[in-house]
Amino acid sequence: MKQFRYIVFILCQLLWSFYGVTAMADAGQAEDTKLEDITVVASPIIEGNQTDRYAGQKTTVTEAQMQDLNAQDISTALRRSPGVNISRYNMVGSFGGGTGGAVFIRGMGSSRPGAEIKTLVDGIPMYMSVWNHPLLDLMSIDAANSVEVYKSPQPYLFGNAFGVVNITPKRMTENGFVTRAETAFGSYGTVIGKAEQGGKTDRLDYYIGGGYRTSDGHRDNADGELKNIYGRLGYQLSDQWDVSYFTLCNDNYADDPGAKGAAESLRQGRYETRSRLNVVTIQNHYDASDGYIKLYHNEGEGDWLDQPTSTAGVREDLFNDFLFYGVKARERFMPWSGGEIIVGIDWDVTDGDYDISYSDGTKDAWDGHEFIIISPYMAASQQFGTKDGFYITPSAGVRYYNNSDFDAEWSPHTGILLGYKETELHLGYSRAVVYPGLDVVLMSEKMIPMLKETWKDLTVETADHYEIGVSRHFGSKAVADVTLFYDDGKNRYVVVPPPPPPPIYDNIETYRIKGVETTLNLFPTTDLSLFFGVTYLDTDPADLPYAPEITFSSGANWRFLKAVQLSLDCQYLDEMFVDSQARRKNAENTLTVDSYFLVNGKMSYFVDVTSLKTQIEVYLAGENLTDADYEYYPGYPMPGVTGMIGIRLSL
Repeated sequence: MKQFRYIVFILCQLLWSFYGVTAMADAGQAEDTKLEDITVVASPIIEGNQTDRYAGQKTTVTEAQMQDLNAQDISTALRRSPGVNISRYNMVGSFGGGTGGAVFIRGMGSSRPGAEIKTLVDGIPMYMSVWNHPLLDLMSIDAANSVEVYKSPQPYLFGNAFGVVNITPKRMTENGFVTRAETAFGSYGTVIGKAEQGGKTDRLDYYIGGGYRTSDGHRDNADGELKNIYGRLGYQLSDQWDVSYFTLCNDNYADDPGAKGAAESLRQGRYETRSRLNVVTIQNHYDASDGYIKLYHNEGEGDWLDQPTSTAGVREDLFNDFLFYGVKARERFMPWSGGEIIVGIDWDVTDGDYDISYSDGTKDAWDGHEFIIISPYMAASQQFGTKDGFYITPSAGVRYYNNSDFDAEWSPHTGILLGYKETELHLGYSRAVVYPGLDVVLMSEKMIPMLKETWKDLTVETADHYEIGVSRHFGSKAVADVTLFYDDGKNRYVVVPPPPPPPIYDNIETYRIKGVETTLNLFPTTDLSLFFGVTYLDTDPADLPYAPEITFSSGANWRFLKAVQLSLDCQYLDEMFVDSQARRKNAENTLTVDSYFLVNGKMSYFVDVTSLKTQIEVYLAGENLTDADYEYYPGYPMPGVTGMIGIRLSL
């Protein structure tokens, strides 16, 4: 009955969305032409869901949305996005060990070690290679023009992942200069400061900046600190070619406050993260083709310090080093009207190692291992008709994987778009491939030596993804979309314990996720924008972590009295299982957290100083305005009402 009620609720939401906006669009049809492309306030929560010509979808959160949400890191930027859930312990900083900081997309991403979700910056890997899972503090949003969330496998864009969170860096695209600075102070000793400066003159462009955040935290030992600097330098070699260099450096830490009421000795210590990303990109832009070549190198550390061990009184410092480097090349051809062909190849090297120091003076080390994946891919699509009327766009493609340690694999995909003017239907199938990470080698060589070399017999994890959705634009007044999805996961690798001995690695676990997601963006006036989003999930097994049956989020941006903007958002999450999805045969998840409903807001006052060509924004932001009791992990309560006051200068 509960499931039936949820389905009825979602259907009512969809019917209201389409019926309501249709009536509004009809009533205001005469105004649509006049108001086209005039938007005073940004869409709240997300910029929207975009469907490309290969029937793949992405959700985009822009810098404007992150500012309206008063987001200070990647998890607060994404946690209201439909289908995305997070876990965290602290107000500032995401503890990288255990379940302290993670992002989950439609039930995917809860495996530790190992992960189906990959985090990227400028399309380049940014996560902990040794344990093969994200470290969210490395994903600095200060450098972000936008954050892209790919909730399904899209082999023509990325490989070796079921889903992706990607940060697109800031850059100057028009001649001129911009300077911004911001400082803010909030509850529990929270301090924020950031600055950036960009410019473009003819062929040369640049963008540099940095940020600093610190907080004492809402509990003892819940403090954290985030520091980053970034920069981009670009030069246009000719009308068709340009070259750029991008760098991002991080230095962060977050402490584990421990479960409420637990002994101090059980605290998991501190997690420090650092990274140094360097990317050189050569791009071309022709009338009938465009593309790029990226050369990248990304190294860093994820150090888990002062964590307890199984020996009473002995603490452990674990120093993990990660390294990624490689080349990504891609070219898109438009050889005839309506046609498009994509060809590309990725050469990715993943490396890592660790050192351990114990408080009793003993030491240990793992020399690491190196995986190399070469993955060429190709896709083609053809649009028949035009978007002024009826059109149809079929597509198909495939990615091939050659792995240095495992068998080769294929990722096919196919899709079709059917549209008439502002209404579009998309149908798609894609096969995701995820190779085992360095964690399987590490576990075999250090943690469970009895596994011996059974990791070499593993195959890839796969997920067959099916999706159908419809979207509708109602002039400039509204955008609504509904997506139904089904994921069939196979060959999840786990440790099979005795009997009979010894333990072995094997690909035996399966799972299924199906659901529906709907979003609605409304623009009743040029001063008001609204957002509503609902996601329903049905999983098998039913204890899949961080996969609540229903989530709901909404938001509003309202500009009034010319200089005042109010931004409100709320989020409801159903009760759900939590904790990492253990890589062990027949492992069950028993930990749960209750449902919760959060309300957050931000009030901004804008002053234009014409003589200085400067805009000043003074704002007051609050989170959990209803003082709800909630937690992402049992024993780790999150703060009640918190506030922040800040000022932002733009010139």
